[in-house]
Amino acid sequence: MEKVMNILKPKPNPQQLLRDWQRRLRNECRNIERQIRDIQREEKNVQKAIKEAAKRNDMGSAKSLAKEIVRSRQTVNRLYENKAQLNSISMHLGESVAIARTVGHLSKSAEVMKIVNNLMKAPEVAVTMIEFSKEMTKAGVIEEMMNDSLDNALDSEDIEEETEEEIEKVLTAIAGETAAQLPEASRKEKLKQPATTEQVDEENNIDDEEDMEEIRARLARVRS
Repeated sequence: MEKVMNILKPKPNPQQLLRDWQRRLRNECRNIERQIRDIQREEKNVQKAIKEAAKRNDMGSAKSLAKEIVRSRQTVNRLYENKAQLNSISMHLGESVAIARTVGHLSKSAEVMKIVNNLMKAPEVAVTMIEFSKEMTKAGVIEEMMNDSLDNALDSEDIEEETEEEIEKVLTAIAGETAAQLPEASRKEKLKQPATTEQVDEENNIDDEEDMEEIRARLARVRS
């Protein structure tokens, strides 16, 4: 029965398809903008935590959080690229529909196919682009693509690896001179501490580590 209904149902014309696709592309762009704002808002909390870690000479936590900021900024850059590519798809689809008014049907677009293929490898929009690729293939805009690299894209949270230099730059920019002095200061501080305070310090470190883990978890959630 469903097959019969699909046969009887009139196929949407190119203009209808374009309006629907562009509406969904705009929604996806808004989702990306919201994700960027969430990441940048959470980064402010991480910057505060880095400063607090620097004040108590906790180099390990400060550097670990600086690494999270580097990863988040890489994610933001990638999201901006994804948004630009989504807008590019919308523009090329508009051109395809303009041509369709003359030839009577949607023609294949190598440029749209290339961009869709690239976005299918982007973890943030991969699932959405799978659906788009199916619909655009059915409408004749692109050819069927092999998704052999899709699984790797979805399983990989880190497209780019953080560099030590970037982490140090973030650390220095946020914590200033204190961060540069942390390794030596930490060693001196440990030497000054009496043995009787080791248990108290250990308990404080456990609390600090739990706070760091919570911050890292929040940042990871907004990046996902």
